Amino acid sequence: MGIKLDILPLDKWLDTGENPLVISGPCSAESENQVLQTALELSKIPNVKIFRAGIWKPRTRPGLFEGVGVQGLQWLKQVKSQTSLLTAVEVANPEHVEAALKYEVDILWIGARTVVNPFSLQELANSLNGVDIPVMVKNPVNPDMNLWVGALERINMAGINRIAAIHRGFYFFDKTPYRNSPMWEIPIELKRLIPNLPVICDPSHICGERSMLLDVAQKALDLEMNGLMLESHIDPDNAFTDPQQQIKPSELGKLISSLVIREKEGNIEFEGKLEELRTEIDKIDAELIQILSRRMQLIDEIGQYKKDHNITILQLKRWSNIVQNRLRTGVDSGLQKEFLQKLLEIVHIESIQRQTDIYRKS
Repeated sequence: MGIKLDILPLDKWLDTGENPLVISGPCSAESENQVLQTALELSKIPNVKIFRAGIWKPRTRPGLFEGVGVQGLQWLKQVKSQTSLLTAVEVANPEHVEAALKYEVDILWIGARTVVNPFSLQELANSLNGVDIPVMVKNPVNPDMNLWVGALERINMAGINRIAAIHRGFYFFDKTPYRNSPMWEIPIELKRLIPNLPVICDPSHICGERSMLLDVAQKALDLEMNGLMLESHIDPDNAFTDPQQQIKPSELGKLISSLVIREKEGNIEFEGKLEELRTEIDKIDAELIQILSRRMQLIDEIGQYKKDHNITILQLKRWSNIVQNRLRTGVDSGLQKEFLQKLLEIVHIESIQRQTDIYRKS
């Protein structure tokens, strides 16, 4: 079941044209010259519609560069007067909102660290009551769908209907090639839950370094994300924050021109073949559900049999043999090992739970 929010379609409040929306600018506003020079170069790229810059920077430890503050908003106002770009900044408290509105910032975004705190979100929502401004909400640091949806709901309940989500990846304790793991299944599920919600992908924070930006940006477009947020700096190697993930405006232009824009729908012949394949998948899914149902019925019988003979539920040696055997068979059949491990784990957890329920019954 979907979640209903009162949201205006993206093309009703942004002139995105035929190409994907691109939001760009430095991670941090550092100086008037740096901001204006970066903005002037970005304004030459047709896809770039919004200039972003960090004015207040949430840092893990004190003593690091925490942004230039309100004077940076003055520079953004100059960007608006000297280019056709809209401006966007991150806000984390009502004072930030008040200052951004005073300097006529066009779009606000709420960062990942703020989204994890419902108290902070509600304070921001309260400060936005009666204000007509677009708000973009980044995903929380951790992969928690409820926090992300809750943040969107709070902002929408404040009367903001020009809303977008920003997918910037998630902290993941395992080592991955990414700064923040994309976990694409989460933004895809968000789009399923809230079909009318625009979702912008932030490859810069997902990748953490330049060489992977194109691949992640292309993947985002292939998954029908509504746009990209890519950090750009006139001199990225000497940036005050996150230099390794920022690129020059000229490099951004090349990246955008390298992206392949795919059709969302094909011709009649294509759609006919696609429907045929989807029908076959529907049949197989129905068979899978029946097979899983039968498997769980056997699990119930096993659970009852163990209980009747006073045997423990978990048979570790048996489970270990199952995992090794199924993984070997599955990989030989062309399935990914990681996928099989997750699937077997889900089935095992459900099996243990069903047997536990049997043991609890008198």
